[in-house]
Amino acid sequence: MVSTAATPSPSKVSLGVRLGYAVGSFCTANFSTIPGLLLLFYMTNVLAVPAAFAGVVLFLPKAWDLIANTLVGRWSDRTVSRWGPRRPWLLAGALVLPVSFVLMFAGPPLTGVPAALYVGVTFLAAATGYALYEVPYKAMPAEMTTDYHERTSLLQWRMVLIAVGIAMSGILAPMIAGETADGYRTMGVAFGAILLVAMLGSFFGTARAPFTGQQKSEGTLREQLAAARTSKQFLWLLGLSSAQTLGAGVMLAGAPYFAAYALDDTSATTTLFAALVGPMLVTMPLWVWLARKLDKRGAMILSGTLFTAGALLILATPALGELYAHLCVMIVGVGYAGLQLLQFSMLADVIAYDGAVSGERRGGIFTGLWTAVENAVAALGATAYGWVLGVGGFVSSDPEHPVTQPDSAHVAVVIGVTVVPALITFAGVLMTLKYNLTADRLAAVAGAAGTGPQPTASATAVSGGESTVSGGADRGKDGGQPEPGEVLRAEE
Repeated sequence: MVSTAATPSPSKVSLGVRLGYAVGSFCTANFSTIPGLLLLFYMTNVLAVPAAFAGVVLFLPKAWDLIANTLVGRWSDRTVSRWGPRRPWLLAGALVLPVSFVLMFAGPPLTGVPAALYVGVTFLAAATGYALYEVPYKAMPAEMTTDYHERTSLLQWRMVLIAVGIAMSGILAPMIAGETADGYRTMGVAFGAILLVAMLGSFFGTARAPFTGQQKSEGTLREQLAAARTSKQFLWLLGLSSAQTLGAGVMLAGAPYFAAYALDDTSATTTLFAALVGPMLVTMPLWVWLARKLDKRGAMILSGTLFTAGALLILATPALGELYAHLCVMIVGVGYAGLQLLQFSMLADVIAYDGAVSGERRGGIFTGLWTAVENAVAALGATAYGWVLGVGGFVSSDPEHPVTQPDSAHVAVVIGVTVVPALITFAGVLMTLKYNLTADRLAAVAGAAGTGPQPTASATAVSGGESTVSGGADRGKDGGQPEPGEVLRAEE
């Protein structure tokens, strides 16, 4: 039996727990970045898979995510264990994802369609392992603190390590992989080991995390999915986040092509990534401050606008050169830093809001749907860029048989990393205007439900399928928590 300790202020999270949670971001960063950055290029330029077909193969495994992520979210919501509801799934993911990741880049000597099918199957297995880990991982911040701004501060540490992870993935992975099958195999093994260490690190590092979430998860899967689908805050946040993720995914997939064909320097993929993630390492305190001054919605609009402007400015690269391109990517990076931090802080707010209104623990359902859509949209980024290349007449090849690309392919390479992601991200900015879960609104609902910051015990001791809350904090029907209808009436 494990008891998460009662704390004098459930709004604060200790530094040790923050870092223990944040180390898991290496999993998020590496698995989100490397397939998005290198898998399409690996298939088209090493395994000689046609670009359009490669894009489809990379997207199809994500259809499985719609099922897997939802199921994992539901299971983690209902899990009762001595490790709490989320941490057993972190361990399960750590046993599946690293091995599957290695196999993606360490396959038999195949080319063309057979190679594409092998990559698709191993990518499906890796996506399953990622679902086991990432869905409960994303649900945890909403259950660690009751404070609106503390969630942003908590996730600041996560985003700093995500920046480090993206830098490792975007800089070291291309350097190790090179343009040969052996290089990609070595890269797969190296980053598979990093995934394993990071995932186990977060499992052990969150052993003492406070728990301020709801103690029950009731209703059928269909009922809980319906609750997520009818949450206006969740749907608007999911929409604007999907636009941001798709825009970033298109740009990510196009980076190696932009370096190779627009800058005529394949090694520039590394420096472009350094320009992208560098701002994430230094601007997080700024975005935390802006989120307090402008509220999270205002800061999100600003970050999306910076991303859009930076992407459009890259269009002038053929005339102004490589240094100019890197400066534009830095502007994109400043906006990207804000987008990454704020969307996950806002997701934690939505989960907390739903828990206050419903009195139930169903953050896993929200993060399951979120992660499924996020993964599908991220994969669609590579697919969309593959389609842009196909329209431009891009010719696939392998290292032994290089080809000269037509002028239309060079145009497609540039348009795909500038205009396309800029338009998509700006659509996200427009959707942000409809998001209305502010600090005051969340505080009002949490106060009505009795879940706002207060000096009470913050977590439970769970054993044998029973949950008890220490310090008289049981907020069941007889413990002072309003029924969901009463909370809604209070909010109105």
